[in-house]
Amino acid sequence: MEKYLIPMVPGPVSVPREILNAGALDFGSADLEPEYVSLYLETERLLQEIMRTRSRVVIQTGEGMLGLWTAMKSTLRAGDRVLALSTGLFGEGFADMARSIGCETRLEAFGDDETLRDFERVERAVREFRPKMITMVQNETPSGTMNPVREVGEIKERLGVPLLCVDVVSGVGGTDVRVDEWKVDLALGGSQKCLSAPAAMSFLSVSEAAWEAVREVGYEGYEALAPFRTAAETGYFPYTPYWQGTAQLKRACELVVEEGVENCVARHERMARYCRERVREMDLELFPAEGATPSPTVTAVKVPAYTTWERLDRDLRTQGMAVGGNYGRLAGRVFRLGHMGSQANMNLLKEAMDILETVVHDI
Repeated sequence: MEKYLIPMVPGPVSVPREILNAGALDFGSADLEPEYVSLYLETERLLQEIMRTRSRVVIQTGEGMLGLWTAMKSTLRAGDRVLALSTGLFGEGFADMARSIGCETRLEAFGDDETLRDFERVERAVREFRPKMITMVQNETPSGTMNPVREVGEIKERLGVPLLCVDVVSGVGGTDVRVDEWKVDLALGGSQKCLSAPAAMSFLSVSEAAWEAVREVGYEGYEALAPFRTAAETGYFPYTPYWQGTAQLKRACELVVEEGVENCVARHERMARYCRERVREMDLELFPAEGATPSPTVTAVKVPAYTTWERLDRDLRTQGMAVGGNYGRLAGRVFRLGHMGSQANMNLLKEAMDILETVVHDI
């Protein structure tokens, strides 16, 4: 695989050397060594600070999708009602997952280029369907949009919905995430986006209401949450923990905290504004509709009518730059610039936008 000097994909992002080096460890079995428990607990504390929560944060070995399956299989039974709020492909994915478990599922789908703004519609859906769980994606990377969570949390609390499950995989560490304030019961994150660690670790905050659902459901599969309730205290993890991956995640979290969570969020917002300004100057069209909230971590751009995604991708790679394509109905129509984590760097972004401008001009 070629090495691209300008990586602008929307994750997994380029991993800084100091994060990679944090995994250069050679220890024994993590579930038998007290040093690993200390590492786990300190990483959990850092994640709590970044996610602004007092709830337990469970750390698992596996890419971010693991956390999504963990949350749903551990808290839902066949027949439970799930209301999936969707503004894109990943939001729809929640509905597919719920159906696969046997849940009665209602998909409340908004446009791919929209963000949640019609809260009367959301409230109406909750009143009519009376779900056990509401699911949503905070940062919809295929669409380059960011959804408000606070308002959905308020509806959840007011109408007595037991659980709110939110995918914050591409937001945590780069956007304002306030798990407790937003009344989120399960906030699902991954290591490979804004935290800039390898795609090897997932994590999720678990409220007391969610732990009660875990107890009631009693799921015992590989992804089960239940064993993690006491794993750090007893030293008995459900499988051999990934010591090196946890160490890399810890260092990634330390870098965010050292910069300051607010400063980190502000940096991502500056990069996103600059990126969108340059895109408009090139007479390219942003994908999010007018009035939608654009993502601070990824910018989605329509492939111009005078070319194809295949040619645009080839020409950019010839110049040593890689951006992200897309999925499903957005494939070939929308490409994405990932300015998250280590790639939320102004020097890198300026060079990337200069290359994009040159390529677009020469097509």
